[in-house]
Amino acid sequence: MDEAAKYKKATYHLWTFTASKLIAMLGTNVLSFGISLYILAMTGSATSFATNMICSVLPRALVAPIAGHVADNYPKKRTILLAQAGTILTVGGLLLYTETVGMSVYAIYVATVVNTICSAFSGVTFSSAIATLVNPERLQRAISFNQLSVSVAAIGGPIIGGMMYGFFSMKVFLIVNMIAYSIAFLLEATMNFTLYSTRDGDVKKEKIWEGLTSGFRYIKQQKVIKTVMWMSLWINLFFSAIVVGGTYIIIELLKVKSTHFGFIEASGAFGMLIASVYFATGAEVKVPLRFSKISLLLLASSLSLAVLPLLMKLSYLTIVIFYIVIYFIFAIFEMGINMPIGVYMQKLISEEYRGRVFGLMETMAMSMMPIGMLVYGILYDTLPATAILLSTSAIIVTITLVLLRTSVLKEAHPEFYNKEIVTESVTN
Repeated sequence: MDEAAKYKKATYHLWTFTASKLIAMLGTNVLSFGISLYILAMTGSATSFATNMICSVLPRALVAPIAGHVADNYPKKRTILLAQAGTILTVGGLLLYTETVGMSVYAIYVATVVNTICSAFSGVTFSSAIATLVNPERLQRAISFNQLSVSVAAIGGPIIGGMMYGFFSMKVFLIVNMIAYSIAFLLEATMNFTLYSTRDGDVKKEKIWEGLTSGFRYIKQQKVIKTVMWMSLWINLFFSAIVVGGTYIIIELLKVKSTHFGFIEASGAFGMLIASVYFATGAEVKVPLRFSKISLLLLASSLSLAVLPLLMKLSYLTIVIFYIVIYFIFAIFEMGINMPIGVYMQKLISEEYRGRVFGLMETMAMSMMPIGMLVYGILYDTLPATAILLSTSAIIVTITLVLLRTSVLKEAHPEFYNKEIVTESVTN
């Protein structure tokens, strides 16, 4: 295929995978919203609700490395289509069960676990395939479009689900999800997942344990990749301070109404949307790790500012507006961290190891979420919220300055720092 034809196909991919991701994520979010309300209405139990949340997180964290191994050793298109088909069949099975036996909470748990596993395989494989779907010059745009679809689905899913819940039964939610995934399946079936592949056609398949071991060895040898993974682990742990603390502080301590808290959370999704558009239409970040470092330091500073309503006497309206702005800023800076690193990692990691590296990163990130939530849940019950947020902000700043120190940035971007040195020498 000549370059002009490849470029045209890459443009098709750019829009097709964005559309497929948006449609599938909307279907997922609408169903998740409906199932959450259904479980609470059916059982009235927070434990049942929490169990379903665990079923949607834990299996993904456990199987992500295996999904990464599969992504590296088997055709990506086949893996993604099988995973999407698995989701369609699982939801279809739950619909059939509901029609014949009746809706059951335990049936929902089983379906959630299977869907989560399928999502792990399709998600990790898609992440490892982006660099082979589009040309390197449009990687940032592709990843931005990917995030854009997630943001739109995060905003639209609950809205659509909320409108549907008052008028339709749970069966309709299941049918909508199946239709959404069927459309995504058909779109993805038209894509060429080897368009910009640099690997030979005949890939030697490794056994799972051998593949995972070689993946670990590869990460161990790559200092910059290892640093980014450690950053991901620690940041996911410590940013549970705002995931847990935000709701606790705003609703419990400051007595903001739940409807107004909804606006605060929506501002975060809107911030992600704005940032995604910026990265999709703007020039590619030239020094990704330095950009992410600055964004991370600014995010940590914003975290410390979140304590101001606890220290100052502010009106109710001022408190709501303040946190709308803070959550919006959080989302902007979060995208400023994730987007450049995502593009950089796509280019840095060898194609034959991308699945395993992204799979391991996902496991590390997702495993830190429940640990962080548990730790900070205990801390907020025993210590003042102000002290927790200020300490966490200081810890994040320290970790950032240590892990992303200048020597690491020079190793990651020698072309930029060597250029700076040459410029200084000429100037002097």
